[in-house]
Amino acid sequence: MVDSSNTGCARLAGRRIIVTGAASGIGKAIAELFRREGAALAVIDLDGPGVEATARAIDALPITLDLAEGSGIGPSVDHIARELGGIDGLVNCAAYSKATSIDDSTLDYWNRSVAVNLTAPYLLSKAAVPYLRQAEVATIVNIASGMGILPNSPNNTAYSATKAGLIGFSKSLAAELAPDVRVNVVAPGVTNTPMAAFLFQGYNNPNDAPWVKQYALQRIAEPIEIAQAVLFLTSAESSYVTGIALAADGGRTFH
Repeated sequence: MVDSSNTGCARLAGRRIIVTGAASGIGKAIAELFRREGAALAVIDLDGPGVEATARAIDALPITLDLAEGSGIGPSVDHIARELGGIDGLVNCAAYSKATSIDDSTLDYWNRSVAVNLTAPYLLSKAAVPYLRQAEVATIVNIASGMGILPNSPNNTAYSATKAGLIGFSKSLAAELAPDVRVNVVAPGVTNTPMAAFLFQGYNNPNDAPWVKQYALQRIAEPIEIAQAVLFLTSAESSYVTGIALAADGGRTFH
């Protein structure tokens, strides 16, 4: 049972936050929840029509951007800061994942995985830090993966490596930016999103897939459940928390 009743309490009133990967899945759920909690938002995604639709629904600033093309990130962050009157929150949710064996992988595939999953959060954080330091309350939450903690399934070497790298980057950044900016990680388990849909092919119910038995809670997550974990790390409720990797993974890693 997914409980989304603890929303709409203005936990983020007055906050100005960037959310990447907001056209669908977890990123969209985060943007929608943050708007209900009072934040002003800029939403970024490669999917132009998708991010425009998200933005219209929640009155956010849409930015269509391929995060693998790093040259556009700094100017986009500056534009967002001008439009929102500053930035005091960043959620790096955009990700690239394609199940590929090491035998079949190419350097282009590896480079895009690194660019989207690791370099883009670095560049977004770097561009946002001057604005975050000016804010009274400032947070960065990076969305990694349980595969960055316990990489135990095949054909995920690039994804797991980049998500593990994102966890290490986040912990180091938390130490560097404290006490001005809190930096934390959410590491989701498999979540019911378009990016993960290929994992459920052939099953009427995604929870019928045999690998779901690895999860103590015996089910996959819904996007709102991951969004609620991100809300906690962005809100004042986690004011004494920085540098953690919160595994919202149904007990797969017991991290």
